[in-house]
This record gives sequence, structure tokens and C-alpha cells, in this order.
Amino acid sequence: MNENKNGAASPKWGRHPKESRKSHCVIVRFDDGEWLRFLAMYEKSGVYAKAVFLKAHFFGQPFRVLVTDKALLDYCTKLSAFHTQYRAIGNNYNQTVKELRCHFSEKKAMALLYRLEQCTKELAALMRQVMELSKEFEGRWSQKSM
Repeated sequence: MNENKNGAASPKWGRHPKESRKSHCVIVRFDDGEWLRFLAMYEKSGVYAKAVFLKAHFFGQPFRVLVTDKALLDYCTKLSAFHTQYRAIGNNYNQTVKELRCHFSEKKAMALLYRLEQCTKELAALMRQVMELSKEFEGRWSQKSM
């Protein structure tokens, strides 16, 4: 047998005993209304176990309440993807203008550039709408968080 820190013998195999073993248990009973309130608080806390949540709450230890807004998450994800596409368009725009100048006659290149300019104006208008919607969403979200 091996000796542990306290000088007591410990077995060679099996689980090593914990130093501060939790040996006391308390049972709490809730009625339906209290149980629903408890579950709502527990779910907001993000703690992995109900017992850990109760213990932290009982002894006044701080715990965080995390609230995830699915609409905000979806909006930010789609806005990030849209921003990535917008940057790719800007990169392709410069390459397109260079290729038009090199491979087409001046008259054909001007006609194609005119169409490209119209699409760019539509894209700029769309970006203004995205910015307005973002400001509106931010205003609504900041009011919700207060």
C-alpha cells in the first residue's frame, strides 16, 4: 500500500479519495410555481448543475446570467456574411474593370462599364438600407437590454 499526504495507507488501485469529501445532503421541495421560477433562474444562470446553482445562490457567491437573443445572433451572422460578400465584390470590381479595358473595344467596354455602374448604384442603395436597418435594430436591442 502507498501512503498519502496524511500518512494514511491508500490502495494501489481504484479511485483516490478526495481530501474534502462532501458528505452532507439537503433536500429542497418546491411547489409548481416555485419550481417554474427556480427553473427560469437556473436556465438564465448558465450553470451546469442545479445543485451548483443552489449552492452558489444560497451562499451568496456571484454567478452570471447570460441571455442569448436568437434574433440578434442571426442578424449578426447574416450581416457578417453580407459584409464578406461586399468585400469580395469590391475586390472583383477592380479586376473586372482591368479586364474590360484589356479585352474589349472601347465602345463595348463603355457599355459594360455603364451596366456595372448601374449595379454599383443599386448595391450602394442596398448598403444604405442595411445601415438604416442596423441602426434601427441596434436602437430596438439597446431598449430591450435596459
